[in-house]
Amino acid sequence: MPTDRVTAWGGELQRVHGKLRNALARAGLDGGDPADAATDLLLFCHGFCAALSGHHRAEDGSLFPELVRARPDLAPVVAKLTQDHNMIEHLIGGLQKAVSDSTDPEVAHRHLDGIEAVMETHFKYEEKQLGAVLDGMEADFDRTEIFGPIS
Repeated sequence: MPTDRVTAWGGELQRVHGKLRNALARAGLDGGDPADAATDLLLFCHGFCAALSGHHRAEDGSLFPELVRARPDLAPVVAKLTQDHNMIEHLIGGLQKAVSDSTDPEVAHRHLDGIEAVMETHFKYEEKQLGAVLDGMEADFDRTEIFGPIS
């Protein structure tokens, strides 16, 4: 896979987070026929959940090990971020179950609100802790490998 040299990896992290934030903000799953709403929720859940999970799997599998190798002092930060990823994955599982079990859009929206709250706190922490470190790294990462398929 070819690599793209980007000098501002922290900026790239923020860009990927922005895509996920925008996707959640544009969910627009209210109104209309309840059967259509249930289908829309299911489609949104599959797409959004796959994107968010893929982003976190890429960080856990590629970016974080590289960061800890280059900066062992970041191990506690990476451990907290990995813990956040596990929590978000648990919340995604709850959303997926809710969407599968119920056609009531309000049930899914409550789950989405929880994911959004944890996701936003996680993103802000990650950007604050890693942004400058990533911007300062002299590495030719593969963008998709370290940030996931939506990068």
